[in-house]
Amino acid sequence: MNPVLEAVLGNRTAAWALLFLAAYGEGHANRIARTYDIAVSMVRDQLLRLEANGVLVSREVGRSRVFQFNDRNPTARNVRAFLRTELDLLPEGDVVRYFRQRQRPRRTAKPM
Repeated sequence: MNPVLEAVLGNRTAAWALLFLAAYGEGHANRIARTYDIAVSMVRDQLLRLEANGVLVSREVGRSRVFQFNDRNPTARNVRAFLRTELDLLPEGDVVRYFRQRQRPRRTAKPM
């Protein structure tokens, strides 16, 4: 992780959460925490802080709260564009490890 990116976004957890959302479009705290192997409470706190400040919006999906960027906020749109550029600059190993995870379930009865 780029230390400048951490400084700009406040801390490492916030930077990871925002990079995850920039890469995948949306996500919930548990998935983000599993991706980076950090505590769910740390991720949830950052997501709620970013939502309270208008950067993110959330909705309930079942028992989970799913977060995404607030497209109505022009600053949030600019932050998202900035993060997409930062994703392009990450080393390939980090991109494969963190940002190319399977998002959809496998088709039923598909052979392994």
